[in-house]
Amino acid sequence: MLLQGLSISLRALEPEDIEAMYRWENDPAVWGVSGTVAPFSREILRMFIEQQQYDIWRTHQLRLVIALNEDSRAVGAVDLFDFDPLNRRAGVGVLVADGERGRGYASEALALLVDYARDVLMLNQLYCDIDTDNVACRALFAGCQFEECGVRRRWRLSADGWHDVVMLQRLF
Repeated sequence: MLLQGLSISLRALEPEDIEAMYRWENDPAVWGVSGTVAPFSREILRMFIEQQQYDIWRTHQLRLVIALNEDSRAVGAVDLFDFDPLNRRAGVGVLVADGERGRGYASEALALLVDYARDVLMLNQLYCDIDTDNVACRALFAGCQFEECGVRRRWRLSADGWHDVVMLQRLF
């Protein structure tokens, strides 16, 4: 599957993505927002990639790689997770690799993912939770017409204490 924008494309995971995923998944700086508390092995990531051969209706999740159009280099990933086929909704996650941020890749990837979720998967809504102090991420989702619909107090615990998260939805 290939979803193409102006500077990036979203594509299916490939076996050669293991090393990039290994770096991304094992970066403690993103563990707080991904719910991860321990490193992933290459074998676990290989099995995850293998599972992605099945569609979202079976696995209830979908990860797509954000790849640059100019050289096909992987610069991040987008996820649909907690897919609920009955209620036609899914959670959304976006990761752009450190060193690749600030170039518009996340907003282009999120816009492509929103279109795919609405037009192909025919979802009713997408949602996400973002730390209230993550201004850049809140702006990213607001730019794709996600609306803030509530705050969960003391929702995430990190080394520096409790964090509130804002809930966002994009209804179609």
